[in-house]
Amino acid sequence: MSTLIHERVAAAQAGTNPTVIWRMPSGWAVLCDVQFLRGYTILLSDPVVPDLNALDREHRTQYLLDMVTIGDALLEVTGAFRINYEILGNLDPALHAHIIPRYMTEPEELRKGPPLFYDKEYRNSIKFDYERDKDLMRQLAAAIQARL
Repeated sequence: MSTLIHERVAAAQAGTNPTVIWRMPSGWAVLCDVQFLRGYTILLSDPVVPDLNALDREHRTQYLLDMVTIGDALLEVTGAFRINYEILGNLDPALHAHIIPRYMTEPEELRKGPPLFYDKEYRNSIKFDYERDKDLMRQLAAAIQARL
């Protein structure tokens, strides 16, 4: 089965995915297509597998360590007060983790809930923009690299 995740990983491998922040040991750190929470990042597994349970113990450990390494970099670079981690795979059944910085500047009722509590129109209103986001991506890459 080919999913959007498969397409994004293939583009990352080919060097044509503009959202790539850094090649992680378990996959690719990429900025999410929506940036309503600045720094919203996704870890794409490479190779693509259906879910976390499809990985052996060593690869599961590496994937989860990479996920937290990205979270540490986001805390350092963005000034977020917390990181939310989500692995769902319901829409695209291919392993990918959402790594989402949370900010004290968010409205309290939204800050206390999952990011999907934001209005869908608002969530989709701030798209990835390479020109705007490239400096953030460089800072995140440096912070990730320093941790590997």
